[in-house]
Amino acid sequence: MELNKYSKNITSYGVQPAAQAMLHAIGLKKEDFSKPFIGIASTGYEGNPCNMHLNDLSKEIKNSIDLSVAVPLIFNTIGISDGISMGTDGMRYSLPSRDLIADSIESVVSGMSYDALISVVGCDKNMPGALMAMIRLNRPSILVYGGTIAPGCYKGKKLDVVSAFEAWGQKVSGKITDEDYDNVISKSCPGPGACGGMYTANTMASAIEAMGLALPYNSSNPAISNDKSQEKNIIANSIINLLEQDIKPLDILNKRAIENAVRLITILGGSTNAVLHILAICKTANINFDLNDFQKISNETPFLADLKPSGKYLMEDLHNVGGVPAVLKFMLDNDMLHPDCMTVTGKTISENLSNIKSLDENQDVIRPISDPIKKTGHIRILYGNLAKGGSVAKITGKEGTFFEGTAKVFDSEKLANDAIKNGEILKGDVVVIRYEGPKGGPGMPEMLKPTSAIIGSGLGKDVALITDGRFSGGTHGFVVGHITPEAYVGGNIALVRNNDLISIDAINNTINLNVSDDELSKRRNQWSRPSLELRDGILSKYQKLVSNASNGCITT
Repeated sequence: MELNKYSKNITSYGVQPAAQAMLHAIGLKKEDFSKPFIGIASTGYEGNPCNMHLNDLSKEIKNSIDLSVAVPLIFNTIGISDGISMGTDGMRYSLPSRDLIADSIESVVSGMSYDALISVVGCDKNMPGALMAMIRLNRPSILVYGGTIAPGCYKGKKLDVVSAFEAWGQKVSGKITDEDYDNVISKSCPGPGACGGMYTANTMASAIEAMGLALPYNSSNPAISNDKSQEKNIIANSIINLLEQDIKPLDILNKRAIENAVRLITILGGSTNAVLHILAICKTANINFDLNDFQKISNETPFLADLKPSGKYLMEDLHNVGGVPAVLKFMLDNDMLHPDCMTVTGKTISENLSNIKSLDENQDVIRPISDPIKKTGHIRILYGNLAKGGSVAKITGKEGTFFEGTAKVFDSEKLANDAIKNGEILKGDVVVIRYEGPKGGPGMPEMLKPTSAIIGSGLGKDVALITDGRFSGGTHGFVVGHITPEAYVGGNIALVRNNDLISIDAINNTINLNVSDDELSKRRNQWSRPSLELRDGILSKYQKLVSNASNGCITT
């Protein structure tokens, strides 16, 4: 088997002498030129706990690869911290960074003629971005998640980053002292690793493991743990095995693998961002999977995991009861998994699970099927005159399944945050935040700050929030996002006025503005698109290229 099918284009004798001279300059010898080149894409950078340890992890993986067999070479790509940018204009760059990551990894691996790829990722856009690149390249590849953060603690209560967001809501509503507020902030994030609950990073890591494109336990091993440290040797051996067997991402990824992933994150109560990202992954891989497929799986699958944000446990707790492999084993035993899907181990998912212990009967992180948190999934795809192209709700059952209230309309997240801070949001309100979609944001920022503030102020069960933006995996409450068409392109959410009656039905999966068609027609004639003052740059490019949320917000 020829392992250097791409790198040979620059390393074969007499073909590219200048390229070979440059390779000698980085320390390679002539005998290295016949070996496969493995690119290691690190999303490590110092400014974010999710990613601060990834450059070191990448070096550990590189040092574990047998240099007599292959040439490992580290390169870097970008990351944007959602937790740091949340509630600022910087959040508009978060979702666009997914496609930038994909573009940059594809560019380096193709441009440098690497034969294989290991992507080392942390914060949540890193993962789908890297996976989209892996699919485009279709060379032997493994995705490596840097792992979850350890929980913080204050006054005997486990904390995570969402605790800090919700503390702000408690502070502005007078429900927490300044001392407690400061302690929650300082103690919520104790070190490296991605957000601890079943938020977007852990959701996507779990989904990618279920797809077969990450190694078993990769998604649930904590960032700072012996288990995570020991992964490096398995990764090193596995990438060589993939090269030798010529197993590529498109040999692994198909509709059945996607269904495994979506069913897993339904059981786990994963982030609504997974809908956007999995749609984008499927578009990239030319897999026919859409919003209706999400709803079908959600209708058939119970929500079982008592994980944050709506539950009490963190990813570390899931790891301690067997991690994602134990949940997949549970699914296999209950006929909820396609068992024959190939994985990056070179084995099928059922073969990977053959020696995995079943979930302990005494654990309560994952509920039994006979006693679910919710009999059907938390992801609801809603349609109606407010979302003719679809929308996504996260309904865990704790919020109820129906909400009807009067609209309180804001043309930006900032205006909504100010209203919450000033106590202007009341029981029975449906908070409408618009012009925050993929084109109208632009960039489709997350609305974690307003949803957390609503929860923190004690209005979580009494207020709904709808938006053409999106939500963090840390969001909970009666919320609907990804409303399509968005306000900026003239979707009906642009026509909502204060005190309009809005009905949200998570049983029949509808979201409607209770205003006549004639009245909507009159309002449309009066509506004009707001102007956006955009400099030439990434957001301007993104606005021109991005698809709608129901198609994954892809830019290709």
